[in-house]
Amino acid sequence: MKLTVIIGRIVAVFGSSALAAIAGGAVIGVELWKSAAMAGFMATARVVEALLRAWADDGVLSRDEVQKAFGAK
Repeated sequence: MKLTVIIGRIVAVFGSSALAAIAGGAVIGVELWKSAAMAGFMATARVVEALLRAWADDGVLSRDEVQKAFGAK
């Protein structure tokens, strides 16, 4: 897969996780930007870690490895 596609998908993971955390942050009194940033960073780190582990195995990222890192079934 192209690097730009992977980066775009990582940005999408960050955004979707951040949006989900905004409501939770509002309920427990955390500043919205802090809860969104924390959730986004955690989700992004999880995906990047999976990509790095797959790449470390053989130095190549297959389409299936990328799909798996992003949680595709």
